[in-house]
Amino acid sequence: MTSRVVPMIRVPDVRATASWYESIGFTVIGTHEDEGKMDWANLRFGASEVMFNAGGRPSADARRDVDLYVHTDGVDDLYQRLKDRVQIEKSPYDTFFGKRELIVRDINGFWVTFAQDAAAP
Repeated sequence: MTSRVVPMIRVPDVRATASWYESIGFTVIGTHEDEGKMDWANLRFGASEVMFNAGGRPSADARRDVDLYVHTDGVDDLYQRLKDRVQIEKSPYDTFFGKRELIVRDINGFWVTFAQDAAAP
């Protein structure tokens, strides 16, 4: 049996959220609409998935209750592609636990951290 976790995050505007994630490289793999309003979307980034559901509230908090942590390659290249288009929370840096990370903030204020294995010293 294969097991995996796919987070579902409640957001104020599912269509806008799906579009934002699509603009940074995610692929929309499923949606649902009710009376012309998108109320659910499933997106993929590589082998990872995330779902968004209607009903979330806007927030001006510095950090939300949920962060997404995405394992990927090419963090520095991703930064170059995104730096002028999205809110960068933290430019690429090396962590104490051997990852190179880039943190962006999505249109709902959630942090999305892209991480790769850091180069060996």
